[in-house]
Amino acid sequence: MYVLSGGVAKYVELFIQAKALSFEAMINEIFSENSLFLDERENILIDKLGKDYDNYFSILTLIASSKTSRSEMESTMEMQVGGFLDRLENDFSLISKVRPIFAKPLSRNVRYRITDNFLNFWFRFIYRYRSVIEMHNFKYVKDIIKRDYTTYSGTILERYFTQKIANECNFSAIGSYWEVGNKNKIDIVAINEHEKRVLIAEIKRQRKNIDINLLKSK
Repeated sequence: MYVLSGGVAKYVELFIQAKALSFEAMINEIFSENSLFLDERENILIDKLGKDYDNYFSILTLIASSKTSRSEMESTMEMQVGGFLDRLENDFSLISKVRPIFAKPLSRNVRYRITDNFLNFWFRFIYRYRSVIEMHNFKYVKDIIKRDYTTYSGTILERYFTQKIANECNFSAIGSYWEVGNKNKIDIVAINEHEKRVLIAEIKRQRKNIDINLLKSK
């Protein structure tokens, strides 16, 4: 529910009204005839972003597909994207910058992320495969989601726990850590300056996939 709706009340209500409370049922509800999930966001965003919406959509699709650095986007699109990123962040509030915890405010080690979970899902699995959806080949897209869901949901799970820890109000700073080239990545680092305490966490969907010795070495 968190991965697919981001907690947006309208989408949660649609799932509940349809009694779609399992992963399979939610996916079937999204990819169904006359589904509000498929078209509503596109119409709203085109109106909001204006005549350059194609470039904005391309950038958002890349971010949703884990190409989150400016250099990756510019390499793929073969154009400068700085101005578009600035407007997506500051004018439209659709993305935010993410820097490693402890990084200086002007550090160039920056990633971007889409702030809304459902919008992230929409660009990753709906807009990206819009031509297939227009043919009503819903099975094709649902098979892709099932194939990629473990990896995709693992990333969103990091968001969930980051927000959960923030809501507990026990830490003065929370973030992720990584070095240039995505080396020594740590999912969550939370600092309590008052108690001189640090929480370092690895987030996995299954406990068996956590390597505590690797985390200690980082």
